[in-house]
Formats: sequence, structure tokens, C-alpha cells
Amino acid sequence: MTSAPSAPVIEVRNLHKAYGPLEVLKGVDLTAPKGHVVSLIGSSGSGKSTLLRCCNLLEDSQAGDIRFEGEPVRWQGQAATRHPADRKQVLRIRTNLSMVFQQFNLWSHMTILQNVMEAPVTVLGRPRAEVEGKAREYLAKVGIADKADAYPAQLSGGQQQRAAIARALCMEPRALLFDEPTSALDPELEQEVVRVIRALADEGRTMIIVTHDMKMAADCSDHVIFLHQGRIEEEGPPAALFGNPQSQRLRGFLTPGGAGNIQ
Repeated sequence: MTSAPSAPVIEVRNLHKAYGPLEVLKGVDLTAPKGHVVSLIGSSGSGKSTLLRCCNLLEDSQAGDIRFEGEPVRWQGQAATRHPADRKQVLRIRTNLSMVFQQFNLWSHMTILQNVMEAPVTVLGRPRAEVEGKAREYLAKVGIADKADAYPAQLSGGQQQRAAIARALCMEPRALLFDEPTSALDPELEQEVVRVIRALADEGRTMIIVTHDMKMAADCSDHVIFLHQGRIEEEGPPAALFGNPQSQRLRGFLTPGGAGNIQ
């Protein structure tokens, strides 16, 4: 007897988000099944990062459904006043959706090892000795085991971002969310981080990646979503989107120098 497929790790349906009169998301759907990588691409201001932050409940949305492993987020209030009804549910979901930000956000007064250990010890209450062993494993996985006792200021940008990825992994989340993880880096350091993300994709980790790196999106993703002005303009497997784009806007976006010129 075949078992029923598991619910997607993250599922978003008809999501709307506005900042006052400015509509940023206008009815967006997203599904991230277990073990799949979903990349969000589009011009600046298209709603990519806002969608990611709504998935992690860092931003409140005005309408639509968000489900985590089949469990719907419970809301209270209507439209502009809507917010999650259960703070314990929010905390549980956030601890299972580790986010990697563009600007690293490492604690400057802590060593890299201490940065990676902090959340599992203080938020999850795991034993320090057990967490230290895991933290060192993850630092080795991202290629900076030798930097465990260094401070963030002593590391390059690429090394700091890899430390941030190790910190996210140490929470042992159900999914990793990346918000433009390479955009603050120069091209050489960017490739250090891209290699780590590709390796995580090869391991079958569930990830949602907001990125400007079309090659990484093409190489790592199971599904790519092209957002334009708060709506999904086109989506599908990377081979289809990058090899045979259907919409004029996506073709314009993928043309060198054209990303900022689509209407």
C-alpha cells in the first residue's frame, strides 16, 4: 500500500500584502515540497523578499493562507489589522524555517562558534556540549571549521555568509530561507557561498531562495517563480523558464541589462 504524500513544508495561497496604499503582493501562490528548492526571481520591488518574509511570519499579510507542513497559520483581525493569533505557533514555525539574510547578522562580540551555537542553546534549550559538536560539524560542512574561534570582523564577507548558513543549519530546520544570500558579496566571494548552497541542494534540503543569480537559480532549483509587480508572471522548472520563457516580461528580464527595464 502506497503511503499518502507528505504535505508541503510551506504552502502559500492567494497571499496579499500591502504597506498602506502600496500593494506589494497581489494574490501569490507558492508551494515548497519537502526536499525541493524553489527560487524567486524578479526585478527589485517585485515582492520577492516580502514573500519570503511572509512565509517566515516576519511580515503580517492582509489576506490569504499560509500552511506549514499542512498546518494552517491561525489569524485574528481582518485585512490591515490581521496578525497571527497564536504566538507559540509562530515561534514553532519560525524555529523550523531558518532564514539566511543578505547582511549576515552575526553577533560581533561572539566567536563564530558561539554565533552558530547561540540559538539552539537559548531558543531550543539543547545541551551546550551536544550543540557544540553539531556546530563544529556544520562549520566543517560550509568549509570554515578553522574559523570557529575567530570573530566576525576577522572573516571575509563570503566566510561570514557561510557562518550564517552554518548557524541556520544548526537549528536543524525543516526548510532554509535565503534572502539574496550573495548580493552583498563581490563575484569571487559570491562563488564560495553558491558552492555551499549547491551542495545543500544536492543533499535534498528544502529551500526557498530569493536571488539575483540566474545561474544559481537554474542549477539548484526544482521550481522557479518569476515575480513582477507583486504577481507571478511565470513559473515552472528552470529548464523551461530559462530555456524557453513564454512571457515578454520574463524574456526582457533575462536579457543582459534588461532586468530593470521590464514594464
